[in-house]
Amino acid sequence: MKVNDEMVDLWRAVDQEGEILESYVTKTRAKALALMCTRKALKRHGATGTITTNGLRSYKAVMTELGNSN
Repeated sequence: MKVNDEMVDLWRAVDQEGEILESYVTKTRAKALALMCTRKALKRHGATGTITTNGLRSYKAVMTELGNSN
């Protein structure tokens, strides 16, 4: 998406009912940012049984680091 003529990425954590729990806007897509967003969401809203992502490679690295990879 574009903000002030600059491309940015929107990171969101959404619960099973569609409520947005967390959202962040960043200039890059990186493992460190995905890890930060995921950890903050888990810390603020508790652990979950299932985590679904959009398939971005940085999420796969984060899930491996957190011990949630299949």
